[in-house]
Amino acid sequence: TKSLIKNIQWITGNNFTVERGRRQIEEYISMWDVHRSWLHCSEFLQEEELRYSKRYHYRVCWSVPTRRKPIPRATANVYFVIEISKIKPATLPVEVFFTLESSRLIHRPEQCQFREKWLKDIIENKIILMERL
Repeated sequence: TKSLIKNIQWITGNNFTVERGRRQIEEYISMWDVHRSWLHCSEFLQEEELRYSKRYHYRVCWSVPTRRKPIPRATANVYFVIEISKIKPATLPVEVFFTLESSRLIHRPEQCQFREKWLKDIIENKIILMERL
């Protein structure tokens, strides 16, 4: 059976602030089906001025610290972009998309269901690479 894609009601362009954007990303990722051992922190990275829109870039860094290893060997980053159109009415919701570290595939919250396996794969690949070096 196809699982229901979870999403939130994204803020409108005229109500957007950098901090509200970060809080909305936090609200969105709180619905992801990840084990409670995963911890994350989110931060605003930069604002990008384009011809027809403004983009706000954020990073959410994920890890699984343990009692034995409170500083994890590797982390996995998910990069979010909140885009506000300069052409469309400011009363419309912002556009949101995200990419995973080491991937160019663009995900849209309304079109995909996040998988915890994606985070595990990034961390496992980093550990394998570190062991080879």
